[in-house]
Amino acid sequence: MDKIIRVRDLSFEYEPGLKTIDHISFDIEQGDYVAILGHNGSGKSTIAKLLIGLLEKSEGSIIINDDELNLDNLYKVRDNIGIVFQNPDNQFIGATVRDDIAFGLENNCVPQEDMGEIINIYASKVGMSDFLDHEPTKLSGGQKQRVAIAGILAMNPKIIILDEATSMLDPMGRREINTIVKELNQKKEVTIISITHDIEEAKNADQVVILNSGKIVAQGKPKDILSNETNLRKYELDIPFALKVALGLQKNGIKTSKTLDMEVLIKELCQLHLKK
Repeated sequence: MDKIIRVRDLSFEYEPGLKTIDHISFDIEQGDYVAILGHNGSGKSTIAKLLIGLLEKSEGSIIINDDELNLDNLYKVRDNIGIVFQNPDNQFIGATVRDDIAFGLENNCVPQEDMGEIINIYASKVGMSDFLDHEPTKLSGGQKQRVAIAGILAMNPKIIILDEATSMLDPMGRREINTIVKELNQKKEVTIISITHDIEEAKNADQVVILNSGKIVAQGKPKDILSNETNLRKYELDIPFALKVALGLQKNGIKTSKTLDMEVLIKELCQLHLKK
């Protein structure tokens, strides 16, 4: 599969001599779902800003869809990427929710006669159909995030970056948005980069990257990275709920696997019960 993002020896400094991102390299294949984890201050949100050119790298290279990111082709590269930030207030432009979702479509030269249907589809997907004529600034934090997500989804980018984009949603809303994003990833091969604290979301990714002090300290499949209790604790990350339960059972003499999936754990316990 083609590599849609290639990062080589990337560094960034907010202040001279203090590297927020410290010589990191990684590839992301087209259609991958990548979760980037790390505690506050690890540098993960800085990576998101570097990938869309909001910050200028100190060293290294970023190649997106075969174009190296620089000042000359910044807008061409951005045409391939949609980003949803942790604070949705930074993204609102329209006077109403409808206008805000329409803004990106207008920039992409979507015909006026097609916009209404597209806006309705994505407003419905994020549960905001009843708010299309409301002012975005008067919505709750969770509603604002839904609108920001709808605006990005409607633009149909090749790459979507979610920078803590579900942090203001309740658990049900978070599950709904994660389901939509996963569906886009699986059915339309949209590449997803999720900057997140949510271990339960990360376990559904194709690849997990852990950052600490601006360096990549772990990278691989979720089942390998997120089952390493020692590393997760070392880098101040939570442990997946199913693994917590499994470890608790093991301490009490009940043999289970170190699964990340609660359904798998329940099946194992049922089988153990039937053997008695």
